[in-house]
Amino acid sequence: MGNFKNILVSRTDAIGDVCLTLPVCHALKEAFPNSKLTYLCRSYTEAVVSCFEPIDDILNLEFLEQSPKQERTKLLGQFDVVIHLFPNKNVARWCAQARIPLRIGTAHRLFHFWTCNSRPNFTRKRSDLHESQLNFKLLTPLGITKVPTIVELSERLKFTVPDSSNQLVDQDWSNTVLLHPKSNGSGVEYPMENYAALSEHLVERGCKVYFTGTEKEGAGFRSQIPVHPNILDATGTWDLGTFIQIISKAKALVACSTGPYHIAGLCGIKAIGLFAQRKPIHPGRWLALGPQSKALVSEGNCENCNSGLQCTCIETISYQNIIDALEK
Repeated sequence: MGNFKNILVSRTDAIGDVCLTLPVCHALKEAFPNSKLTYLCRSYTEAVVSCFEPIDDILNLEFLEQSPKQERTKLLGQFDVVIHLFPNKNVARWCAQARIPLRIGTAHRLFHFWTCNSRPNFTRKRSDLHESQLNFKLLTPLGITKVPTIVELSERLKFTVPDSSNQLVDQDWSNTVLLHPKSNGSGVEYPMENYAALSEHLVERGCKVYFTGTEKEGAGFRSQIPVHPNILDATGTWDLGTFIQIISKAKALVACSTGPYHIAGLCGIKAIGLFAQRKPIHPGRWLALGPQSKALVSEGNCENCNSGLQCTCIETISYQNIIDALEK
């Protein structure tokens, strides 16, 4: 195992995917405690990465894209190793141009054959491992060969939400359930009418409910939100940093496999994920990490999901199943 002083972890895709890289960041910091660990991500996931305790610095993808080639090469040239947790052709090319000594990327991307000099050979799509466990496969060239169990991963999370001076965040959220109906295409979605019915049953039990999402998402379902003083529409009103802080203080969050569900898991609140049974989008691959994370699927075996077909079995998850998961 080398003595790496500067390690770069690159994951430039979506929020949920980034959340599931926290365990490998822990593993890297434990294996190389004297190293500086930098995370390369997109601007819109920086608020998540900034809560990762093992991360010493954040490198912004958009900054690199806008930098002159010479400056970008000099900046990347400071690293001893880069781990491409997400294959990004441009990032891989830049790291090769910067002559980072050890460049690790999956063997299942053709461009890694001329940009990476270490290429672990494994498949994500056909694996039975969780996404966070699959990330560990890219650490083997560094001598980190043990793949922890999901329980081990969830017990060792170090996700620290910064203190707030925001009056909105500082209010009492302890009896609030956040409902996040949309997924930006990252998962099979639970019907909005089911979320609406769920929200009504939750307020009957004394909860306060907020519907969350982007302004565009809210425009698509806002008219279906029940009219009630304790059912509120927060779509398009919170930036990601504020949303993370509110999630950390809430009673629970309900969503399909999407970023806020994974953030809720890392925050340690009740994170209830609604899933189809179909691989590779099933909870065995995408369950949120965290001590109070749960995944719900339809009852029984779904023949369509087992055959890899598109399916609406997620719609059969009842509001009572969700409430039971929240109250346990």
